[in-house]
Amino acid sequence: MVVFTQILGYAARQVPRNYLRGLFVDSLRLHVKGGTGGMGLPRFGGIGGRGGHVYLVAKEGENLKNLASKLKAHKLVAGAGGNSSQIQLLGKLGEDMTIPVPPGVSVISDQGVKLGELNEPGSKLIVAKGGIGGCRETGFSGQKGEALHIHLDLKLIADACLVGFPNAGKSTLLKAVSRASPKIASYPFTTLRPHIGLIEYKDLRQISIADLPGLIEGAHINIGMGHRFLKHVERTKLMLIVVDIQGFRLSPKHVPRNCFETIVLLNKELELYKPDLLNMPAILVINKMDTENAREKLNEIKPLIKEYERNLATVSDEIRPEKAFVFEAILSVALREKNVDEIKLLKEKVRIVLDLLAEKEVRQTEEFSDSELIKKLKEESMQRIPTLV
Repeated sequence: MVVFTQILGYAARQVPRNYLRGLFVDSLRLHVKGGTGGMGLPRFGGIGGRGGHVYLVAKEGENLKNLASKLKAHKLVAGAGGNSSQIQLLGKLGEDMTIPVPPGVSVISDQGVKLGELNEPGSKLIVAKGGIGGCRETGFSGQKGEALHIHLDLKLIADACLVGFPNAGKSTLLKAVSRASPKIASYPFTTLRPHIGLIEYKDLRQISIADLPGLIEGAHINIGMGHRFLKHVERTKLMLIVVDIQGFRLSPKHVPRNCFETIVLLNKELELYKPDLLNMPAILVINKMDTENAREKLNEIKPLIKEYERNLATVSDEIRPEKAFVFEAILSVALREKNVDEIKLLKEKVRIVLDLLAEKEVRQTEEFSDSELIKKLKEESMQRIPTLV
């Protein structure tokens, strides 16, 4: 009996495993309350000070995990306004509370109302107003400040993101093209939190690229990482669809998918989550070309990929999307071999596509209809980007 008690005591004191303590935090719920207004002074018509406001301010280097660790309780109250007095008829304003948050945060109330976004460093949003000070209209009684629960929902901002199923080689790709050091292993779900790397070019241009946790079938209905993954895609300009030439199978309970079906299934998952994501340009990266029979399998799917939209009719209704990916470039790579030429080519493709997007934004002001502009840019991109390597 004594031994059993000791074991229970030990279990209660156990420290959580490191990988659980280090998980990326991209959502946080807070209770915020504006300060109460100060009391007025009826005898002299004195007005109480307004209660302090609660602000959120976007600041580089901040993250929600650190914010949560700094808060003893997730309840934040601004300062109360000062009371009116014979010496100071206008009460002192309550002290505002300013909460630093990372750029890319959306602020949503418990009722689902979007209060605002903080995308740029230095941007500021008031989330709870202080109560007005006591005056004639309020019977000289200070009013309570606004009080509400808010959700801070972080969406990473990057130029490009890596989209694919577990173990497709996304982390290997990120490490190859940037200085990031994500965890890499030959088993699924190595990436449990997003990583962002910087691709650096000789002319000092930098492009940020995010490696996100792998999707699984059903991610659109929040299975697996679900929406915690997919929401980050929305804040990027370019998707790199990374697939294993050998295909994908999550477990013995799941249907095995060949490489082409894997691409189609990723297409379907993104469409079911948010169809607008398929308007985003994409580069298809067929990875692990150093594995067995990879070249033969690539030759089998080449015709299907070249006429991707038309060949969607060949897959089952269960996974067939209504809208197809638009691939700006298609590459086959073997990143495990540290192939310098392939890495260089991939980096060039990412830059070219992003440059074309920037050109499109600038040239929207010129006298082109949208369809003419897209056609013109497509012609230029075909000259600068090979279809398949």
